[in-house]
Amino acid sequence: MSISTQKAVHLSGLNGFRALAATGVVISHIIISAITEFGLNPHILGTEPNGEAKGLQLAAYGVTIFFVLSGFLITFLLLKEKELQPVNIKHFYVRRILRIWPLYYLYLVICLIVMFALAMPRDWTSLSFYIFMVANVPLIVKGINIPLLLGHYWSLGVEEQFYAFWPWIAKQENSRLLKWAVGLTVGLIILKMVFWQLSTRLGIDTPYIALSITRFQCMMIGAVGAIFFYMNNGRLISLATNLFTQIICWGVILFIIANRFHIASVLDHEIVSVVTLFLIIAQVTRKNRIVNLDNPLCNFLGKISFGIYVYHMLVIFAVTKVLELLPIENNWKYVLLTVLVMGGSVLVAYVSYQFFEKRFLVLKHNYSAVNSSDTAEKTPEVVVSK
Repeated sequence: MSISTQKAVHLSGLNGFRALAATGVVISHIIISAITEFGLNPHILGTEPNGEAKGLQLAAYGVTIFFVLSGFLITFLLLKEKELQPVNIKHFYVRRILRIWPLYYLYLVICLIVMFALAMPRDWTSLSFYIFMVANVPLIVKGINIPLLLGHYWSLGVEEQFYAFWPWIAKQENSRLLKWAVGLTVGLIILKMVFWQLSTRLGIDTPYIALSITRFQCMMIGAVGAIFFYMNNGRLISLATNLFTQIICWGVILFIIANRFHIASVLDHEIVSVVTLFLIIAQVTRKNRIVNLDNPLCNFLGKISFGIYVYHMLVIFAVTKVLELLPIENNWKYVLLTVLVMGGSVLVAYVSYQFFEKRFLVLKHNYSAVNSSDTAEKTPEVVVSK
C-alpha cells in the first residue's frame, strides 16, 4: 500500500485506547482525591496481605497503555514516512513541539498563576524539572518536592525523553531497525530485572525506580510491534488477533479495572504492554476485536485525550475546593466529585482543543510527510489493515 503526502493514515481504534487510558487515569485520581479530602475508606481498593490499603492500579497501567500506544504510532508513522523519503529529524521534532509544547506550557503557566493567587507553596528548584520536561526526575530522586497540580506531568517528560533518541534509530534501514528495537527492548527488560535484584538484595533502589518510572521498554514493545505489523509478520498478527488471545487480553484489562491484576511485580507493566500491543493489532486489523473502540464516543474522547490528561488535576483541585464549602454528606460529594471532574475535564479539554491546540495541529501538518487521521483535519484517509 502506498500513500501520498496528501492523505492520512487511519489506524482503527487507537483513539479508543487513548480514551480508555485517559479515563482510567482521571478516575484513579478522583478516587485518590475522595480518599484524601473527603474520608473515603482507603480499603475500598482492596487490602494488601500486610493489612495496608492497596494502591490503585488503573492510573499506573493507564500510563503504560499510553506509552505502548505512543511507541506503536510514532514508529509506524516513521516507517510510512520512509516509504516516501528519508526520515526528516528536524521536521519530526517540529511536529512534536507543535503537538506537546503549547498545551504543556499553557497548563504550566496556569498552574503557576493559581499557585501565586492562592499563596500555595512553591519550590523553584522542583519547578525547574517541569519547565525543562524532566518531570520524572522528582519521582526517582528522593527529597524533591512534587507540586500539587503537576504530579501527573512525569509521563510527559518520559515521552519527550523517548522522542529525543528514537527517531535517530528509526531512520535506519528497516531490518537493521528491527534488530535495534528488539535488542533495546530485551536489554532494558534484563537491566530492569538486574536492578530489581539490586533493590531487593542490597537495598539499592534508585536504578530500579528509574527504569520502573521511565518505562522506555514499554514504549519499545509498542515500537517492536509496529515494525512487525508494518512488515506484515503473519505469526505476530495471527497470535494477536486469535480470539482466545483477545479474550485473555480483555480479561487482563478487566482485572486492572477491578484492581486485581498481578503476575510478577518486576514484569507486570511489560506484560500489560504486550497485552496492549495485542489489543492494538486486533483493533487496527479489525479481526476478532471483542470490543470495537472505533466508535464516535471513543474517537471524540481520544481526540481530546491529551487535554483531558493535562487539565484533569486542576479540575480536581477546583471541584474539591468548591465541594469542601458545600454542607452536604460525603457520599453526595463522592458522586458530585466524579461527575463534575469527568464532565469538567472533557469540557475544558474540548474547548482547549478547538480554540487553542488545533491552531498548532494545522501548523504541524505542514511538517508531516504522513499524517495520522486521529489529528488530521479534513484530510483524505487511507485505512490500514492487514
